[in-house]
Amino acid sequence: MREKKFARTRLALAQATTHHLEAAAFETLSVKALCERVQISEATFFNYFPRKDDLIVYLDHLWTLELNWYGLQAARQQQGLAVIEALFRYTAIQIQKKPGLMGEIIAHEARARERHAGPTITLAERMLAFADLEGIEDLPDDSLETLLRNALQSAIDAGELPVNTAIAAAMVALVSIFYGVPLAMQHANSAAIGAMYRQQLVILWEGLRVVAGKQAAR
Repeated sequence: MREKKFARTRLALAQATTHHLEAAAFETLSVKALCERVQISEATFFNYFPRKDDLIVYLDHLWTLELNWYGLQAARQQQGLAVIEALFRYTAIQIQKKPGLMGEIIAHEARARERHAGPTITLAERMLAFADLEGIEDLPDDSLETLLRNALQSAIDAGELPVNTAIAAAMVALVSIFYGVPLAMQHANSAAIGAMYRQQLVILWEGLRVVAGKQAAR
């Protein structure tokens, strides 16, 4: 019961933060106002999140965990490049649904020099937050880079990309597309992010094949 109460309160704080982000930037979020909304004291808040910034790290972890689950479902039906494209498609849908939240998460990921551990997502939190996602309780909380790298290697193993594909360069390009497209387009037309993701990925796949072919011909 104690674990469930802890999970409900932390998820309530995360939900209240998400609600705030759809109207204003994270910097404007007041811990006092957040606590009033969830009906806890400010001292209690810091038992759940030692720092205010841990809220964004926590929301990032929740999103990455859900992305892991979605990627696993895609990998069960497809392989390689299709999995990467599915991850980008899912992200584009989430950006359109929750532009404020996703904007903060992407900005946090883009400026983080290293992955901050932040609050651990407990089993109770997984079950409450994602009750309809079967098997999510057993999934690892892998980073986005790990998901993309694994799918990229799978694409090479399956022959979708040449065996001499420069994985490091491909990863730089993938991460740049992932973060760069939303940052460039969200204020203009968030609904077009999915189409731009698809276009940029097609260009990347063709570019990787051309470069690998030239290197093999030397």
